[in-house]
Amino acid sequence: MPAFRQVGEKQLPNPVLCMAWSPKRDLIALANTSGELLLHRLASFQRVWSLPPSEYTGKDITALAWRPDGKILAFSLGDTKQVVLCGVEKAEILHVFSIQSSVTCMHWMEVTEENSALTTFYNSEDESVLFLPKLPSLPKSYSTTSKIFSEEKSDEITNLLGEVRLNILVLGGDSGSVELYAYGMYKIATVTGISGTCRSLGLSSDLKSLSIITEVRSADNDPEICYCQLDTGLLSDCLPEVTRMARKFTHISTLLQYLHLSLTCMCEAWDDILMQMDHRLTKFVQEKNTSTQVHDEFLELLLWGQSSPELQALLMNQLTVKGLKKLGMSIESSYSSIQKLVISHLLSGSEALLYHLSEVKGMSLWKQKFEPLGLDSAAVEGAITAVGSFSLKANELLQVIDKSMKNFAAFFRWLYVAMLRMCEEHVPPELNKMTQKDIAFVSDFLSEHFSENKELFDRKGKYFNVERVGQYLKDEEEDLVSPPNTKGNQWLKFLQESTHLKESPLLFPSYPQKSLHFVKRMMEGVIEHCLQKPAEVIGKSIHQAVFLPLYTVPESSENTPRLFELPSLWNDKKAKIHNVVFSMPEISPSKLYLLRKATDPHRHIANSVMSIDLSHILDNVDDDNATVHSSYMYSCLDARFYDDEMLTIVLQEPEGENGRRILAQLPLASTLSCDTEFMWEPNKRLDQQTSAIPCQGIVLGNQWRELENMKAQFVAVNGIRKVACVLSANLRHIRVFEMDVEDEDDEGADSQNVTAEQDVLETTMSSQGQEEEEGATAKDQNEESRGHNAENKLESEESLELS
Repeated sequence: MPAFRQVGEKQLPNPVLCMAWSPKRDLIALANTSGELLLHRLASFQRVWSLPPSEYTGKDITALAWRPDGKILAFSLGDTKQVVLCGVEKAEILHVFSIQSSVTCMHWMEVTEENSALTTFYNSEDESVLFLPKLPSLPKSYSTTSKIFSEEKSDEITNLLGEVRLNILVLGGDSGSVELYAYGMYKIATVTGISGTCRSLGLSSDLKSLSIITEVRSADNDPEICYCQLDTGLLSDCLPEVTRMARKFTHISTLLQYLHLSLTCMCEAWDDILMQMDHRLTKFVQEKNTSTQVHDEFLELLLWGQSSPELQALLMNQLTVKGLKKLGMSIESSYSSIQKLVISHLLSGSEALLYHLSEVKGMSLWKQKFEPLGLDSAAVEGAITAVGSFSLKANELLQVIDKSMKNFAAFFRWLYVAMLRMCEEHVPPELNKMTQKDIAFVSDFLSEHFSENKELFDRKGKYFNVERVGQYLKDEEEDLVSPPNTKGNQWLKFLQESTHLKESPLLFPSYPQKSLHFVKRMMEGVIEHCLQKPAEVIGKSIHQAVFLPLYTVPESSENTPRLFELPSLWNDKKAKIHNVVFSMPEISPSKLYLLRKATDPHRHIANSVMSIDLSHILDNVDDDNATVHSSYMYSCLDARFYDDEMLTIVLQEPEGENGRRILAQLPLASTLSCDTEFMWEPNKRLDQQTSAIPCQGIVLGNQWRELENMKAQFVAVNGIRKVACVLSANLRHIRVFEMDVEDEDDEGADSQNVTAEQDVLETTMSSQGQEEEEGATAKDQNEESRGHNAENKLESEESLELS
């Protein structure tokens, strides 16, 4: 009787490159060769959502990792060298960051260590909510044209922080580099100098060491698999300080993202129609036959009520009364929206940024605790100054908007009346009143904004810059075309005359000639420099403690996807041990090897290397079918840690016996109790001394199942959720199993069962995910109707591939 219950099966159109179970839910993420990211649930392997490849993020997914709380999924892209954080509930891209080299593997772990300092921090971390207002959500209507942020994102961005307990995303690259990101966002360490390409890695939950499986080219140019253990003692010794610093810097990273989106919304709120006046006046200058200045012609219209034929043609034929009214409404609407965004979003985000940076400055002054981590008070002070300059520039933009709205309101009111009179139409009485003060105001506005500027024409192709707000939102290196007029500003005059305040570090520089975009980029650069130094210092403190060459990879297996290949890593949190499981089919095809290293590189453990004999693994099994297979010499195709004391393995019978595949649970208790100690000979690979490795034979009992009509090759498991996913050799055929089943009923009925937790999950998924799933389910039903006809074809394809 089968020991595990099959609950789903699927034949996929594209080969799978990566698969990973959620740590908290019965969900599995898959990435395929077309660059698509898929999320499926356990029950009947139904699809929840799919994320198609994007030109902006990339198409070549190289690795997957779940955040420990199961709410965020990280994946790396080889073609664009980026890492993407995706929200699981709505398949939304929440954060994207670039990396120096292509990621070949990733691991997202959570710190489990506890102490009084951390407990105090966990309880007081949210103190900022007592002093800072909640950041307002970004308006949905302004974020529809963004490249990746297509819906309201501010809440999701602030939720990127997740739980207060420290979690670290570890990225391994193809050039021997490793990067550690606290909370998946802030880089706390960069490690270089690792030999070869990283194939798998795991950071211990106590932060004492990092285990890496690397692939190095040997002297014979053969790929050689090695085990490397890095000492990360600084992270462990300064865990409370690292957690505080990382949490603050992650707050800062999310606020920078929030400010970036706010500025994007402002740029979208600004409309190109506002440039109409500038371009039409420029065309008027180029076409008119008289030498009269434009502002003189408008002044004549203002004082005498008469205009030249050219100006009248411009106003009546090109601008028109209706067009002037529309332009006035557009300016008022656009400026009001930008003004609200500056006040509620930019300034609020800047205040929060200043708050968190000020707290970081206080931490940097506690040199005994934070100086070993590379926290520099001078760099933090520079970041605070940069944020202050950004706030000043935002306030300057507010003043320009306020002045422009008043100027345009008066100017358009006068011009609207003048054009009505030209048309000999009725002028409403409330618009017909104009005092001497109003005339002087419009006159000053015309003189300031309607003077021809030859230098501006050479730079921008226009003579006028009537619209002054758009220049602040341009992402350009050039200075502002029309910087604010500071003549007569008493405060600036006082500063220039004061020798003590002129260069005071207490005053933020204002950069009056630069745009808001320029000052924002400058601020981001200064803050990035401030955040980089701790990563460099912590990275230099990490050093290699253990390097063990294991075995060479046979040339025939080089085409197998590296993410699926053994060795497989596992961190035993209770025993504080790194476990590595691997096989050496060229040396001992029927043996599985286990390497164990303490997370503390200075601690020695017994039974560091041992092997498991699989040749008689089904002997003495109480099953008639098993007795037929008991004499076979099984080889291990794949093995993953189910929990601290159990392996889930895929076994293969000899090819001459139809190559049957078996899924089994392999207990490790008897193997770990072996008393024989292995003495590693230096300057030798492990595969050159296999005869000295202690070996233990194991009998499975009933914890196995034959995988009929499937050339199974790889497996992914989640011992917490008690589930497994088996993938065929052609990377298209998938089966999912519940592993701990006491009473086995009819499989056909069982495959339709959905647990209560899955029902809760279904209700939490977004409507978008549900709609997509409905479409996918309909498609799946069509596929299942063709499943019986395609089954023989699939099996023959797999047979061809294996042969």
